Order: sequence, then structure tokens, then C-alpha cells
Amino acid sequence: MKNYQKTKIACYLGFVTQAISANFAPLLFLKFHNDYSISLGNIALISTFFFFTQLLVDLFCARYVDKIGYRASIVASEVCSALGLIGLAFLPGLLPNPFVGIIISVIVYAIGSGLIEVLCSPIVEACPFENKEATMSLLHSFYCWGSVGTILISTLFLAVFGMDSWKWLACLWAIVPAVNIYNFATCPIEHLVEEGNSMSVKALFKTPLFWVALCLMVCSGASELSMSQWASAFAESALGFSKTLGDLIGPCLFAVTMGICRVFYGKYGDKIDLKKFMTGSGILCLACYLLTSLCANPYLSLIGCVLCGFSVGIMWPGTISISSRTFPLGGTAMFALLAMAGDLGGSLGPMIVGRVSQAMGDNIQMGMGVGCIFPLVLVVALFFMKKKDQAKIN
Repeated sequence: MKNYQKTKIACYLGFVTQAISANFAPLLFLKFHNDYSISLGNIALISTFFFFTQLLVDLFCARYVDKIGYRASIVASEVCSALGLIGLAFLPGLLPNPFVGIIISVIVYAIGSGLIEVLCSPIVEACPFENKEATMSLLHSFYCWGSVGTILISTLFLAVFGMDSWKWLACLWAIVPAVNIYNFATCPIEHLVEEGNSMSVKALFKTPLFWVALCLMVCSGASELSMSQWASAFAESALGFSKTLGDLIGPCLFAVTMGICRVFYGKYGDKIDLKKFMTGSGILCLACYLLTSLCANPYLSLIGCVLCGFSVGIMWPGTISISSRTFPLGGTAMFALLAMAGDLGGSLGPMIVGRVSQAMGDNIQMGMGVGCIFPLVLVVALFFMKKKDQAKIN
């Protein structure tokens, strides 16, 4: 009998690996700036390269992963993640230009992160688990717990052993994907759709409802990242917290509440209508953005920022579950395009907030007000989907 729990654990650790890849390097930005004399403009490019590489991997997966195979691709994701983290520790010191070493390492582990993002969801979806929607929500909660763990453990490690010990820490984090190589190499992996039966990219794009699903995904990524990426800066600028305290109070608490939401739906999802829960979450998210951007009391604004984590928790995994149910033959191409849309929203949202903040005299609180548009569009898209469902029933 196949042990699908082993598959689930491997995917849990896959999302933890992705969280390490996304959150570790940003904690070292000032260290890179001071030690290697890298300009802040170039430091900002580290995140750009990370997300852009993920976007390219999403597009690659839509076309080629089914030909390569799930197992080979997901094992490669862990290999790339481990090599990238180890490279981050050594390449900047080995190459003549440390910035080039950092970027090469980031691109390598971003390839791993992109493959994890695309493949873990369909791998779990293909397993014979009961209540797939709740299982998907619980799976994605491990990204949140991985983010919290990366921030807390890294902050504690660097506080105890000093900032110069960051290279050792990078190697220690690489152990997680290194161990998971074996898990993915040996766990049972099924395919969602039999070979040759899945919808093509062209067929998906010809389906109007799929464009609505992509819109949901863009808004999910933008709603989440617009707040989480600016949470630390907001805590520093509005409340005068230190960088360390800003990281703990901003993105760390945001990730905690997001994880709580996903665990909650993972436990009680069989009793809750997903689209209604997502609609309620979208309305709560809108209220959180309004509270954060308009409230004169900075501490109430911070509460809005933290609660926003709970409101966005169901958006990404919920959209994947809705799409899986709506397009049962979507296959890997569907998951890859959804991941690409989520990454696109996650890239554009924070950029728009930053531009508006700059236009408002570097007022991050006012800049966050533009984030209201993302949950608002999400609620409208969900309403459209509900109308389509009712039309089918009638």
C-alpha cells in the first residue's frame, strides 16, 4: 500500500524550503551592503531577480514539466534550493564581484523555489486525500510557518553568534532541501491527469472562466505581498521600531496570522463554503487596508496590517482549489499559469504601493491605501464566478 503521508510531508518541507528561499536573503540586505559595498539600488535587484526567475520557471513548467516528469522536476527543485543556499555562503567571496555571486546563488535557488511553487500543489491534489480544499489550505500554511521559522531562527542565530556567522546559517538552512531530496525521490507521486488528456495552454486561455481564475490569482498575490513586503518598513517608519523589531512585528506576525487562517480552513474546511469564505476574507482584507492606510492611530494601523495576514490566508490556496474543481483537466499547465499569475501580482502589488508612497512624500501609510483595489477586484471576480455557477445549476 502506498504511503501518501510521506508525499504530504515531502510537500510540507517543500513549502518550508520555498519560505527559506524567499525570506533568508532579505534579512542580510544591509550586511551585503556594508560588507561588499553593494549599492542599495543593486541590493533591491536581489528580490527582482528572485521573483523574475520564478516567473520564468512558471512559464517553463507550463510547457515542459509533463515531458520531464514530476519526480525528476521536484527532486531538481530541492537540489537547486540546496545548491543556491550553499552558493550564497561561498560564491560572493570566491568571485571577483561579490554581487554577481549573490545573484547567481539567488537565481539557482529561485529555480528551485519556482518548481516547488508549481509542483507541490498538483502533487498533493493528485493524492487520494479526503477534502482536497482543506488539505490544500493546510499545505500552504507550511509556507507561513516556514517564513516565521526563517525570520525567528535567523534573527536569534545572528543575535547569539553575530552577523558574521550568516554563512554558517546559510549552510544550515540548506540541510532542509538536502534532506527533502530523499523524501521526494522515494515517496509515491501520482499525476492529476493521464498523459495526453490534460488541457493545453491554448485551450485554457480560450476559456473565459480561466481568465477570471487568473484575475483571482493576481489579486491574491498582490493583496498578500503588498502588505507583507511593506509591513516591516511600515512598523519602522510609522512606529519608530528598530529593523529587528520591525521584522518581528511586521512580516513575522503577518505570516503567523496567515498561517492561522490556513490551518483553520484546513481543520474546518469541510463545513465551510470556500467561495463564501474567500468573499468574506476579501471584504476583511479591504477593511484591513483601509484601517492601515487611513487610521490616525499608528497602533490601530499596525493591527490592520497584522489582521491582513489572516484575511489573505485563504486567497492563494483557495483559488487553486476552485480552479482544480472548475478545470479538472487543467493539469500542470493550469497550476503553472496560476503560479505565474500569483507571482505577477506579488511583483506588481508592492511596486505600485512603493510608487504611490514615493509620490505621497515617502508616506508608506498613504501608499498602502492603493492596495484596497486588489481585494476589491477579488470580491468582484468571486461574485462573477458565483453567478456562473448559479447559471449552470439553473
